[in-house]
Amino acid sequence: MIRFDTRPNPSGAPGFLEAKNRRQKVRAAGLHPDYWYPVEQSKNLKPGEVKETKFWGRSIAVYRDHSGKVQAIEDRCAHRQLKLSMGEVKGCNLVCMYHGWEYDCQGKVTKIPHELFGKPFPNIRVGSFPTQERYGLVWIFPGNPELKDAHPLPEIPELEAADDKDRWGLVSIDFRWRGHHSMVIDNVSDFTHAYLHRRYKPFSDAKLTRLETVGDKVHVSYDTKVGRGRISQLFIDKKADTDHMDLCYEYPYQWSNTDDKIKHHCFVLPMNEKHSHAFFLFYFKTLVVPLINIPIPYRVLSSVLQVAKKVLITPLLQEDGVAVAAEQHGFDHHHDAAIAELNPAVSQFQQLTIRKWEEYLASAPTKDRPAPTGLSQLRVAP
Repeated sequence: MIRFDTRPNPSGAPGFLEAKNRRQKVRAAGLHPDYWYPVEQSKNLKPGEVKETKFWGRSIAVYRDHSGKVQAIEDRCAHRQLKLSMGEVKGCNLVCMYHGWEYDCQGKVTKIPHELFGKPFPNIRVGSFPTQERYGLVWIFPGNPELKDAHPLPEIPELEAADDKDRWGLVSIDFRWRGHHSMVIDNVSDFTHAYLHRRYKPFSDAKLTRLETVGDKVHVSYDTKVGRGRISQLFIDKKADTDHMDLCYEYPYQWSNTDDKIKHHCFVLPMNEKHSHAFFLFYFKTLVVPLINIPIPYRVLSSVLQVAKKVLITPLLQEDGVAVAAEQHGFDHHHDAAIAELNPAVSQFQQLTIRKWEEYLASAPTKDRPAPTGLSQLRVAP
C-alpha cells in the first residue's frame, strides 16, 4: 500500500500538526485515500494512451491498454525513476521510454530488453491501483486495495437506467483549479456567494433551513430561488419546486437535489496542497420547451444540454474557478488572518474534512506522519 505525503505545507502556511485554527488545519489536510476518486473523463483516454495524474502529490500513470481496460500504476520506473507516463502502452503493459523496462498492470517488471550482466531477472514492482469506469469517468482507489469494496461509489440510478424514458439528461464537465480541495467543497455547498453568479443566477436569496452532521455526512438545506437566470428559467419545468435545495457533503463527495428533478454530484481529486481536479455531473429529469412548458424528448435533451454546457454551465463554473484560485492566493499570503466565516455550514464541512484526515494519519505508520517544522530543523550538537 502506498502512503501519501503528510509533511508540512511547503507554501509557508503551517502544516496540519502545526495549524493554530480550523482554517489552517483544513487547508493542510488531505483527503483519505481509502475512497474512489475520478481522474479523467472516460472518453478522453483512448486505447494505447497513458496520462499522468496525481493524488496528494503522488504521481500515478493511468493508461488504457489495447484490450480497452483502464490500468493505473505508480508513475515511476524502478530503474532510474523516470515517469512511466512518458513511455508507451504495449498490449496490457506500460513500457519505460528510457531502457524499455516493461511493467504489467500490477506494477511488476515483466521484461528487460537489455543484458542482465549475469544476474537473475529482478523481482521488482511499483505500486498499482484498482480502477473502474462508471458515469463516464475513470476512477482509481489510491488507498489500501483491500478496502476498495468497503467504500463503493455513490449510486446514481438516474444515469444508468436501461430505458431512455427513465434515463436523465447529463452534463459532465471537469476543471483543474488552483485551490485546495476543501475550498472547492466550501464553494459548491455554500450559497452565500450568489453575488459571484449575479449574471447567471443559479441560486439567489438563499436562507439556511437545515444543518446536520450525521456520521460522515453534512446535510444542508436552503430555501433559495434555483435557476432564475434570464435564459435558464425558460427551460425549467414550471411544475418543479425550485424554491428549495438539499445538499450533502457525503465525504469525500458532494451532491445536491432540487425537487427530485435537478441533481448534481461533485467529485474532487486532491492533486496536492494547492491544486484540485473537480468533476461535476449535472443531471436533469427533464427540461421543457420555452413558453409552452412541454417536456423536451430525451433524444433531443442531450443536444440541448450540450448547448447549455457551452453557454451557461461552463462559464458559470469558470467563475467559481477564478474565485477558488483567488482564495488560494489569499490564504497563501494571509494564512494568519483572523477567521471571519459566517456560514455555520462551512465550519461543519471543514470539521468533517479534518476529522477524516486525522483518521488517516492515525492509521499511517509513524514514519509517514508529519513532524512539526520547528522540530524537524533541530540538530544535535556533536
